[in-house]
Amino acid sequence: MKKIGVVLSGCGVRDGSEIHEAVFTLLAIDKNGAESVCMAPDLEFKEVNHLTMQETGAKRNVLLEAARIARGKIKDIKVVKGSELDALIFPGGFGAAKNLCTCAEKGADATVHPEVARLLKEMVSAGKPIGAICIAPALVAVVLGKDFAPELTIGNDAATAAEISRTGSRHIDCPATDFVVDKKNRIVSTPAYMLAERISETAEGIEKLVREVITMI
Repeated sequence: MKKIGVVLSGCGVRDGSEIHEAVFTLLAIDKNGAESVCMAPDLEFKEVNHLTMQETGAKRNVLLEAARIARGKIKDIKVVKGSELDALIFPGGFGAAKNLCTCAEKGADATVHPEVARLLKEMVSAGKPIGAICIAPALVAVVLGKDFAPELTIGNDAATAAEISRTGSRHIDCPATDFVVDKKNRIVSTPAYMLAERISETAEGIEKLVREVITMI
C-alpha cells in the first residue's frame, strides 16, 4: 500500500493544522487506497483561544495536539525518512506558517523547522510527489524556491503571492475547487481556506489534490 506522509502542525486553524483540511486529506488518502503516515515536530507553540481568536498566554505542544487529529497514531517528524514514504502532503492552518516555519511573521525571509526542511528536500530530491494545501505552499516556497523554483498557488491573495515570488518560486492564481501542478518538481497545491467560502469547496480542492498526488507516485 502506498504510504503518504501527512505533516501536521497542531490542532486548530489559528495555532495549528486546520482541522477540516487535515481530515479531508486523511479521508481522501484512505478513499484512494493509500495509507496515511501522520507526523509533527515535537515543540511548543503559543495557544490561541478559538472563540476569541486571541492568544491565551499558555503554551501547547505541536506533536501532542496533532495527535488529537491523528487519533494517537503519529510520529515525531525527526524519525521519519523520505525513503519510507511515497509522497508527502502538508495541510494548512496558521500552524503551518507559525509552527513549521516563520512565514507568518517573516514571509519570504522565514526560517523553517530543520526536520521539516530536511524531509521536504529528501522528497523532492528523490522525485517523490508533494502536496501543499492552503498556506502550506508558502512553506514549500521558502524551502525549495531558490534551488527548484516551484510553481505554487495559495489562491489569489496578492501579498502572500508576492512573498512566494520573492523566494524564487512562481505563484499561479487558482480557485479553491481546483489545484496547480508543477510537473517538473512533482508538486501539487490547492488554496483550500485561503480562498474557499464553503466547506464543500475546500473538500473538493483537497480531494483533487490528493488524487493527483497519488496518481503521480
